Amino acid sequence: MNSLLVMVVTFLLYILAYNLYGKKLGHKLFELAAKNLTPAEQINDRVDYVPTNRIILTGHHFTSIAGTGPIVGPVLGVIWGWVPALLWVVLGSIFAGAVHDLGALVVSMRHQGKSIGDITGPIVNPRARTLFFAIIFFCLWIVVAIFAILMASLFVKYPESVFPIWVEILIAMGLSWYLFNKKGSLLVGSIVAIALMYLTIWIGLYIPIRLTSAAWIVIIMVYIYFASTLPVHRLLQPRDYINALELGIAMILLILGIVVAPKPIVAPAVVASPAGAPPMVPFLFITIACGAISGFHSLVSSGTSSKQIDKEPNAVTVGYGGMLLEAALATLVILAVTTGVSRETWLATYANFAKVPTLPTFAEGGARIVEALGIPKALALNILAVFMVSFAGTTIDTATRLQRYVISEFGESIGQKWLTNRYAATLVAVVAAYLLAFRGSANVIWPLFGATNQLLAGLALLVVTVYLAKQKKPLGYTMIPMVFMIVITTWGMIGNLRNYLAAGNWLLSVIDAIVLLLEVWLIVEAWTVMSRIARGEIPHEAVKA
Repeated sequence: MNSLLVMVVTFLLYILAYNLYGKKLGHKLFELAAKNLTPAEQINDRVDYVPTNRIILTGHHFTSIAGTGPIVGPVLGVIWGWVPALLWVVLGSIFAGAVHDLGALVVSMRHQGKSIGDITGPIVNPRARTLFFAIIFFCLWIVVAIFAILMASLFVKYPESVFPIWVEILIAMGLSWYLFNKKGSLLVGSIVAIALMYLTIWIGLYIPIRLTSAAWIVIIMVYIYFASTLPVHRLLQPRDYINALELGIAMILLILGIVVAPKPIVAPAVVASPAGAPPMVPFLFITIACGAISGFHSLVSSGTSSKQIDKEPNAVTVGYGGMLLEAALATLVILAVTTGVSRETWLATYANFAKVPTLPTFAEGGARIVEALGIPKALALNILAVFMVSFAGTTIDTATRLQRYVISEFGESIGQKWLTNRYAATLVAVVAAYLLAFRGSANVIWPLFGATNQLLAGLALLVVTVYLAKQKKPLGYTMIPMVFMIVITTWGMIGNLRNYLAAGNWLLSVIDAIVLLLEVWLIVEAWTVMSRIARGEIPHEAVKA
């Protein structure tokens, strides 16, 4: 199969899905209307609630949800064959992932921009709210730890990426000052910021900075403590916007490289039982999370993006469109790692599931594609390395900020006011993640991350479904992917638990078991409420304007 044909067909499907399905969901299912005031307009505290330009917010949202998830997952997922991996990315993103992201964003907007965990209280009941908070805490705990490990490993593997990554912080804060203090032109600021960014990528080739992985993890943890407590428009927004531009350029380079020199896909179409890999079902749907559907997205949608939407209809662009952009990235990743080498070389790289070098495999594959445009391989590698580290950094920043929200909201609900202090809550989040990061490797933690993350997606869809039931809206759009995700991920978590117990990994065994118990309890609570709605015991709720 030709890579250019695959890319064109899948991208056309994403465009059609956005215009035919996404807009229909926004208009008819969620009744988005510009006349409804958003939380950003109502509260506007200039720290977390900030009405934001749709394009800037889409960039921030996209980079926050993307991270290295749509790279690591697809790189590993193609071990079962490029066809099932691509089908899951395309169909999963259109009918599950984008619906999930949009639903979580809208429901949060209709509840003062509160997180999906917090709004579970009024939608389901207070007990379910506490259960959801606990599940979210475990998920974010794993996210911050695993992305710190990934960032550190990337710094060690590609020391040339260190200089541009840290200088980007200064560029982002300068862009914020120019746009918010000087009311400067977005176009001018964008051009200057991205030009400076790519200049630092070139400079980084000549000043590699080398430290150990352990040292980088400490530095990253210190950094995210301060970064996640700053006002959102001072660092998080502008840096995510720069990363979105950077990603856009990287994706354009990959697309042009495929157009200029399309290559055949050398990977097998389907591999039923690859060496060292768990069964395709359910683990394909857990391994490939970001790019198809990801519970972490519901935390971004309801934790930060819902606080920045300036007009309700823009939620379709940010929520549904942002997910499809991530699916497009995952598609390019699949093509990058399945083309450009001989079949023998590919089979040697994927000889064992546990030993696949995920991020370097994509970096090398992407560089081969970009080289077709005449860009030197060393520069192409650094462009892709910086892109990967930037996205991992964006995810860890956002996850830490979200964990702070969760800890603060939970602290308030149990009467522990000291946890509502953003510095104290952030300290709890960072210290917990640091302890987990030093207890395991990315390969050990990733299956638990994938399963917990996908379970969270199913539970977020469950909350959205209960919300729609109270609105007397059609439930099939969210209920079908909800049931699929809960069944698949429960299956996967039981498999993970067996593996962890067999390996004697008691920490991950305990986390897995606790999350499973919380899941069952939360489903029972939600089912009870759904039954009461069906019997007419809970009245219809009008859309909150």
